[in-house]
Amino acid sequence: MTSLARILLFATLMVSAVSARAQLVIEITQGMDDPTTIAVVPFATEGTGISPADVAEIVADDLRRSGQFAPVRRDNMLSYPSTSGEIYFRDWRAIDTEYVLIGRVTPGERLRVDYELFDVNRERSVLSGSQTDAPGEARMLAHRVSDAVYEHITGIPGAFATRLLYVSVERNLQGKDYYRLTLSDADGARPIVLLESREPIMAPSWAPDGREIAYVSFETGRPAIFRQELRSGAREQLTSFRGLNSSPAWSPDGNTLAMVLSKDGSPDIYLMDMASRRLSRITRHYAIDTEPTWMPDGKSILFTSDRGGRPQIYRYHLQTGITDRVTFEGNYNARARIAQDGRNVVLVHQRDGQYHIAIHDLVTDRLQVLTSTDLDESPSIAPNGSMVLYATKSGDRGILSAVSVDGGVKFNLPARSGDVREPAWSPYLMP
Repeated sequence: MTSLARILLFATLMVSAVSARAQLVIEITQGMDDPTTIAVVPFATEGTGISPADVAEIVADDLRRSGQFAPVRRDNMLSYPSTSGEIYFRDWRAIDTEYVLIGRVTPGERLRVDYELFDVNRERSVLSGSQTDAPGEARMLAHRVSDAVYEHITGIPGAFATRLLYVSVERNLQGKDYYRLTLSDADGARPIVLLESREPIMAPSWAPDGREIAYVSFETGRPAIFRQELRSGAREQLTSFRGLNSSPAWSPDGNTLAMVLSKDGSPDIYLMDMASRRLSRITRHYAIDTEPTWMPDGKSILFTSDRGGRPQIYRYHLQTGITDRVTFEGNYNARARIAQDGRNVVLVHQRDGQYHIAIHDLVTDRLQVLTSTDLDESPSIAPNGSMVLYATKSGDRGILSAVSVDGGVKFNLPARSGDVREPAWSPYLMP
């Protein structure tokens, strides 16, 4: 059983009632004009036992959520093949299907999922494979199948087999807020409450190996930065300075944690060596320097500063100590997050008094606004660079939403109750 599987098993037993309230649901609001049609046929079950999940349904939902696919409804399928010999391509052409995915699930101590993808127009198999894991990881096996299919058809690695961190907030009958740091699958399923507190929890951040996280908690009476191992649940308080302790951000190699401290005066960016816990200060300015994020090569850090009069994105070069201003369009640009390509930066951009999610190209200096809602914040980009998750408002509730980097695909992920905020998309996770 994988480490995250152990977490899921333990947490499901301990906090199932809370998790049900914290679970996100998917509401697709916008997709591509001409999505690829694909039939994800119900997977057959081999041997004895029952499949712990409807793998085909999960795959179809993943592909639909990407906005680039239009899965065929099961009641429109003319047959339910589970082997190549049972596929009659003329039947699938008759319902305008471009691809057909079939598969088999073999229950046991190790759950096995075999799958095969067919191109209807070329009348041949174009992809096949298998995935195995503990039975409790059936949903993750389905997400890995989705990743393989998505990558084969689009040429872009999928990001369905990843996880999300977010903070949910619920108010009890006495008017007191409860904050919960929650871990879920990328589709919002299987939520696990990692930490519950009556005090705010903020700024969750993933270590690059996906095995631990950092975040800010006010449980001590003032903001403090904690790290937490996902496998064991062990927590460690890293800072307890007076003033601000905020915005933890892991370096790409996991050896350093950038953070914002005001212990020496104004808020500045500091680096903590995770082996020695030694701190070094890298910005020294009377203005507010905050919200650090590492470039993928680990050689520089983007951060927000109002040193020019209004919040803008700056870049600090670790080798030279030189700081350059990155954004110039508009009076407010903040909370930058960089894609793995090192080129596209997602951020919060103010236009006409409203706060939107935008994407800034570091090569062309072009900025494109991606959202039309008016109070968007906390963007987090998928590890494949295709989607941006962010917090926004729907009526009087805080929800999570997602938008593709070209603005063409959008969906919402509200919780079943309460508010959700502060999303953080995981890196790719080891099986």
